[in-house]
Amino acid sequence: MIQIYDSLTRTKRPFVPLHEGEVSIYVCGVTPYAEAHVGHARPAVVWDVIKRHFMRRGYIVRHVQNFTDIDDKIVNQSQSEKVQASQLAAKYMEQYNQLMQQLHVLPPDFAPRVTENIAEIITFIEGLIDRQKAYVVGHDVYFSVNTDENYGQLSGRRIEELYQGVRVEVHEGKHDPADFALWKSAPRDEPGWESPWGYGRPGWHIECSTMASRYLGRQFDLHGGGMDLIFPHHENERAQSQGLYDCEPAQFWVHNGLITQNAVKMSKSLGNGLSLQEIIHNVDPLVLRTYLLSVHYRTPLDFSLQGLEEWGRGLQRIWRLWEEAKDAPAPSEWIDAPWAKRLRTFESNFLSFLDDDFNTARAFAEIFDMVHNAYQGIEQNHRAYALGWARHNLVQANMILDFLPALATDHQGMNDLATRLMAIREQARKNRDYVQADQIRNLLIKAGYYIEDTPTGPRIIFSAENGQTR
Repeated sequence: MIQIYDSLTRTKRPFVPLHEGEVSIYVCGVTPYAEAHVGHARPAVVWDVIKRHFMRRGYIVRHVQNFTDIDDKIVNQSQSEKVQASQLAAKYMEQYNQLMQQLHVLPPDFAPRVTENIAEIITFIEGLIDRQKAYVVGHDVYFSVNTDENYGQLSGRRIEELYQGVRVEVHEGKHDPADFALWKSAPRDEPGWESPWGYGRPGWHIECSTMASRYLGRQFDLHGGGMDLIFPHHENERAQSQGLYDCEPAQFWVHNGLITQNAVKMSKSLGNGLSLQEIIHNVDPLVLRTYLLSVHYRTPLDFSLQGLEEWGRGLQRIWRLWEEAKDAPAPSEWIDAPWAKRLRTFESNFLSFLDDDFNTARAFAEIFDMVHNAYQGIEQNHRAYALGWARHNLVQANMILDFLPALATDHQGMNDLATRLMAIREQARKNRDYVQADQIRNLLIKAGYYIEDTPTGPRIIFSAENGQTR
């Protein structure tokens, strides 16, 4: 059984899905107002592995990751660059998606944007006002923190601490200094929308509560993001969702440790973010991907180019074994040596480490041990046996961690098959047979095809083998 650390209860608990055989995941995405940095890559890669592991364990996964494509930072930057806010956001969303493809990150099932969910956000806010969880001040709307007796449980903060000026918005009409904005008025010359309270745009926190419930329902399995989002973002999300629906939105709150540089958080606002595009240009993306997985996801990773280079040298040892083993047939003999037993038990051990709160650091240690065992077998003149098991083990591990160079394949035959499967999936969706549709989708993803559901129908947007779009 998969065990997951929950930030709310501060315990590691067995995972039992809300719906048998299915996993629903919401992850907070990026605010696209500047070039992506390495700090953006870590949560994407971590959740890619979590998603793949659930799929490997037989679950149907529904994964939502949003884009906050309108907020004050985007507006300010667009004014600085003298472009429309929508153009600025579109530019950096496209760059982000391309970088994720290079890092072999599977796209989410849905990638909603705030600007596509304004009507739903307004409806959500109206519901909170109706339930007396929120109030109107002029053309602004605020959430009343004192109406939530559970406020502060996720972050471990007391409301009294918020009165000391910790990220509190100042507004003379607020009932309490800790109350936060759901809707903010905006000048007519800035991007905004008409609402019952006047022209403006949504606050940061209400966006994710709205999109999570719209795409996954009032309750879902996992809510993810960086540890820097626990407060105020996720604390406020939780308060909003409970305020409207009277239930805990997520079974597990899962937070990854931050990327630091010299022990300082890497962020755009601090100006110390290393360009993700520049690093991928100079380093094999698989080296960067796996370096981000080299420590447990909840542990901070102090990023350094020297550490990246050292990790790359270690990965080369795995790749050298793969070059020897990739065409090896399955072993037909039986060997009872200790190294041979460890080759045979690798897969179960590897999966058990990932079952234990997605421990990629321990999983990679198991891979390096397996490589050592394989070379022991080669040195003892059992080359065929060692390479056969090495191939099997590396392929199984690669399904989740994705660290091997692409396999050669019949591209045209695979693409034709993928196209036929897409047609079957679309018919299943029309027949409301969502179980079959999701099974086909997961099968295509495992084969390296990334699927995007668009308003005009689904399409294959990327193949890991040949980069083609259909």
